[in-house]
Amino acid sequence: MMLENLPEHEVHISSLVVHVKPKALEITKQKILALPNTEIHGESEDGKIIVVLETENQGYITDSIDKINDFDDVLNTALVFHQIEHFDSQCEDES
Repeated sequence: MMLENLPEHEVHISSLVVHVKPKALEITKQKILALPNTEIHGESEDGKIIVVLETENQGYITDSIDKINDFDDVLNTALVFHQIEHFDSQCEDES
């Protein structure tokens, strides 16, 4: 008899470096933060922004990159880290 696999909950943690024209740094940060599940963890005066995404699927990551790349004054968006965490919904720690 074969047991069915119980569903696992996935969390995708990704970081991006967004290079934007320096004059548009503040407005671009506002646009990024308006996207769901985004956080900004750093920036530089030359227009680089470190963005962290925490999502339930990989498709959201690529969709977010596409949306950010479509913002005015964004020069490039690069995915620099992606990790998948698996949580068994039946065995979560109740502490």
